[in-house]
Amino acid sequence: MGRTILAALLPICAIAGAAAQDLKPVHYTCVNGTKLQATFSPPGASMGSVKLVYAGSSTQTTLPQALSADGGRYTQGDVEFWIKGKGATLTRGGRSTTCAADV
Repeated sequence: MGRTILAALLPICAIAGAAAQDLKPVHYTCVNGTKLQATFSPPGASMGSVKLVYAGSSTQTTLPQALSADGGRYTQGDVEFWIKGKGATLTRGGRSTTCAADV
């Protein structure tokens, strides 16, 4: 019985692993000239997060998801990334800029 369950779970694990690898970043351009890509954790992940990579920089920031009444909010320390639809607000060091997803 143990081998039967293991054999049944292997394809599911392979599909889940492939789905996690297929996450595509969303590219944003902000009013202040900042360009970044955001890679969001897969839907259904127990702890949501976003990895931000800034264009022209080796800086990467991973922000955990926070409670939000509207949209998706990710924050840690002095960095906050708040999305709604194709728009976003990026706040770093107390300075905010409006961003839009590149289509």
